[in-house]
Amino acid sequence: MACEVLVLYYSHHGAVRQMAQLYARGVEQVPGVTARLRTVPRVSALTQPPAPGVPEAGAPYAELGDLTECCGLAMGSPTRFGNMAAPLKAFLDSTSELWLKGALAGKPAAVFTSTSTPHGGQETTLLSMMLPLLHHGMLIVGIPYTEPELALTAGGGTPYGASHTAGVASDAPLTEHEKKLCMAHGRRLAHTALRLAS
Repeated sequence: MACEVLVLYYSHHGAVRQMAQLYARGVEQVPGVTARLRTVPRVSALTQPPAPGVPEAGAPYAELGDLTECCGLAMGSPTRFGNMAAPLKAFLDSTSELWLKGALAGKPAAVFTSTSTPHGGQETTLLSMMLPLLHHGMLIVGIPYTEPELALTAGGGTPYGASHTAGVASDAPLTEHEKKLCMAHGRRLAHTALRLAS
């Protein structure tokens, strides 16, 4: 049975976008599963122009239909003071009609993040991202320690989801361990989604 995993993200400096692309690659390594890459528009202050209706480059903006049509969800955000970024939270806040219908209940979900420093709130961000997904009745898929990179990484990487340490200038590339964890988590989510969908 074929199914599609939604890889939904917000990225400010590009690291989360790169992680999302790696998740999508991991998802598509599982036969019978494809990835749908989507982003969300920035949240504009009153003094700034709003984001265009269609992104200038990269993944299209997510719509509620992307959530209802998927058989699983991987969701990524940069860390903002130990929490997910406002654009992703704003999108999740718009999903009440799906919650009322139970449209996401029973679907598997995974989360990932990037932050400037090793102690910049990676794990609290991942946990905060899980909360609305749990309210939707989604099943959280983590990364087990059977993935050797989880014990070897000196940058990002947690059992709650893949993470990346971007540096204070947000210019540090993803390490090989971080890349492998993104792809491994994507594969695990895809396997879980396929089993649940059948």
